[in-house]
Amino acid sequence: MDEHKASRRDVTKAQNREVILAAARLVFAQMGFAKATVRDVIRATPLASGTFYNYFKSKEEVYQALRDDMALAMRPALREARLGSDTVEEFLASGFRTFFAFTVTQRSETAAVETSRFRMDSPKVLAGFAELREDIEAAMAHGLLPAVDSTLLMGSIAGVAFELGEQVKSGADVEQACRFATALFLGGLGALPPKA
Repeated sequence: MDEHKASRRDVTKAQNREVILAAARLVFAQMGFAKATVRDVIRATPLASGTFYNYFKSKEEVYQALRDDMALAMRPALREARLGSDTVEEFLASGFRTFFAFTVTQRSETAAVETSRFRMDSPKVLAGFAELREDIEAAMAHGLLPAVDSTLLMGSIAGVAFELGEQVKSGADVEQACRFATALFLGGLGALPPKA
């Protein structure tokens, strides 16, 4: 009987958390993150205000949870894209393309948010970085990528992806951003086409 109550409680907790996150997605998309308040998020749920604070301390924590959920959702597609690559160009381009395309689908959720205020060291985001490093090391072991410092390469790829992802969120073309990032890694600045 106690196990049944505990599992029911776990289900209710998961449902409440998802209700709050769904409301926050809607409120942030409609009002923008800066204008939205915790009260606005609470009003968009059928939950009592105290329930919100059982899960989150602030709207920043809610947004971090949304970012973490996005990181968790995109990781399998990123890994599949990288591991299915036969060339270094494909490894880079497929990863960037997948990341940028996913970013486009999340535009409304992340609209008008100053992302520099949010942690990039949450466990779900760090796990994504670790997977990228593992995929880089596997590609090196198979001769697909040159044997370089995998941690530095991972950080470079992630940094470029996140920065260009911000441009994609603002309307930059996914394929153009993908070509730019891929060319940058394949040939350095000399490989980039001149600005049109």
